[in-house]
Amino acid sequence: MSRPVIGIIGNSYLLHDEYPAQVAGAMNCEAVREVAGGLPLIVPADPRMVSVADVMAACDGFIFTGGRPNVHPREYGEAETEAHGTFDHARDELTLPLIRALVSAGHPFLAICRGFQELNVAMGGSLYPEIRDLPGRDNHRMPPDGTLEEKFELRHKVTFNAGGVFHRLMGSQEVMTNSLHGQGIKTAGDRIVIDGHAPDGTPEAIYVADAPGFTLGVQWHPEWKAADDPVSRPLFESFGAAAADWQAGGRNGRRKSA
Repeated sequence: MSRPVIGIIGNSYLLHDEYPAQVAGAMNCEAVREVAGGLPLIVPADPRMVSVADVMAACDGFIFTGGRPNVHPREYGEAETEAHGTFDHARDELTLPLIRALVSAGHPFLAICRGFQELNVAMGGSLYPEIRDLPGRDNHRMPPDGTLEEKFELRHKVTFNAGGVFHRLMGSQEVMTNSLHGQGIKTAGDRIVIDGHAPDGTPEAIYVADAPGFTLGVQWHPEWKAADDPVSRPLFESFGAAAADWQAGGRNGRRKSA
C-alpha cells in the first residue's frame, strides 16, 4: 500500500522581501516522512487556492503547523491590540473551517503551536495575546539569538493528566519539551480537553472530547528531531497510524470499519 498523504498547512512568506510564497518547514516534512510514514504534501493556506472539500479529498491526514502570524482575535470575539502581533487572515479563513470539518468527519490531524491555538479557536475558545505578560507565567518564547539547537532545546516539563490520552500515548505522565510560543489558551473551546500543562499552568496538550478521529494538539514543536526524540516519536507514529487507517478506509469520507 502507498504511504498516506499528509497535508502540511503552509504559511505565507515573502522571499527576498518581494516574492510571495507558500512554504512549510523541512523538519515538518521530515517528521511526516521518517516518523509518521506519510507522504508530505504542502497545502497553501489560502482559500482562494484550495477548498476544505478539495484538501480533505486529497489528504489522509493533516499537520497544522506553527507560524509567526497569530490567529486574528476577531475569530474569538476580541479586539486587535499591538500585543496580538501579526496576522494571516487567509490562513484563518482556511484552517478554522477545515479543523471543524475534520473533527466532524473523524479525519485525523495533529495541531502544532499555532495549529494548537487554531484548534482551540476553531472549537470556540479564546487566546491570551502574550503569555509572559500574565502574573505568575513564564516567558514561553524562543530565545531571540543562538543556533537552531539552542532555540529548540528542551526548556520545561509538561505534566499530563493521570491516565489521560497523552499519558497513555507517551507512557509517562511527565515529559520535557521545547517552547517557542508567545500566545496560549485563555478559555478552552467546546469539547477541548486540556490534557497537559507547563509548570506555570500554561496549557500544552489538548484533544477534542468524543471526536471520532485523531485530534491531538501540542503547544510545543515536536517536529524538531522527531525521529530521535522520545516524546515526538510516539506522537508522530500514532498520528501516522491514524492516517494510514483513514487511507485504508478510502478517501470518500468513510473510515475503515472497526
